[in-house]
Amino acid sequence: MYVVVAGGGMVGGGLVRSLLDNKHDVILIEQQKELCDKLYVETGVVAINGSATSIQALNEAGIKKADVVVAATGGDADNLACAILAKSFDVPRIIVRMRDPTYKNAYIVAGVSSIVRVTDLMVSQIMMDIENPEVRKITTIGGGKADIFIVNVPDGAKVAGKSVKDIVDSRHFPSECTFIVVYDQKTEEFSIPRGKQVINEGNELFLISAAEDIKKAVDFLTAKNKH
Repeated sequence: MYVVVAGGGMVGGGLVRSLLDNKHDVILIEQQKELCDKLYVETGVVAINGSATSIQALNEAGIKKADVVVAATGGDADNLACAILAKSFDVPRIIVRMRDPTYKNAYIVAGVSSIVRVTDLMVSQIMMDIENPEVRKITTIGGGKADIFIVNVPDGAKVAGKSVKDIVDSRHFPSECTFIVVYDQKTEEFSIPRGKQVINEGNELFLISAAEDIKKAVDFLTAKNKH
């Protein structure tokens, strides 16, 4: 994916590193030249020294071809302005870091895809929003050791037609991940999944997983058959 990250501080810089590790194309926009230079030396990221509220800087970053824009500067006003400009360029997904909750409605009106509170801001959560937008985290339990989340089974998923037992018995599915509830969008019914229950396209799967195993579980459940 082509990702534009606004802000190269602790959050933005960490995100840039993770995105590059996962082989995404990343462009950083950062106002402080020393941060641009530091991240370029450390990661090789293309770093634009400028403001993410500047159309010129956004154009230089290739905003028109961006799949995702992450506004992760230290100020909500700048993040909001960046989000509005990204929306005007029809960027498909816009993720913002929110410090002050009074900005929440403004972000919603601006049409952002995801708002992340600074109090629970984790690079892994933003990575999940970018790479797996079909996943929604409900809550964290055990002091951050595990998460409860929802996965939508996409059309053409390999797991469609398989039983819960077949899925959990697969060596590619993490053992520390458990099905809690299956919601059938067609019948609008919830069910407690048993081993023989068959998973279908469009099902919403409620799961609990060790935090480090979520990505592996999601990748398995959303993998599609090759045509």
